[in-house]
Amino acid sequence: MPSEPSAAPPANTHVSTVTDGIATVFTWEEGARIEVRDLGREIVIEANSAGLKTLAGHLLTLAQDGTPDGAHLHLEENNGLEAGSASLVLERCDGNSPPPETR
Repeated sequence: MPSEPSAAPPANTHVSTVTDGIATVFTWEEGARIEVRDLGREIVIEANSAGLKTLAGHLLTLAQDGTPDGAHLHLEENNGLEAGSASLVLERCDGNSPPPETR
């Protein structure tokens, strides 16, 4: 992982989204660094401790009761992820549709 300044939002950043009238707040830990690499048949998510806590928090936020199906968060290079990262979407899906690769 590069030692350049983090592309994560500044410390104590909260991003609020509203889906179906439900507000969802995503928070970044201070000093979070997250890098996503697409190696073809494998995706690597590499993060420091703060970055792992940030991702865990994002997933727990999406898992909360009352969070609607389809609620999601886009993470991209220079928008929550390190430079050179592949984009990452975290999305809640409670539906019974098959995974994308089998549709």
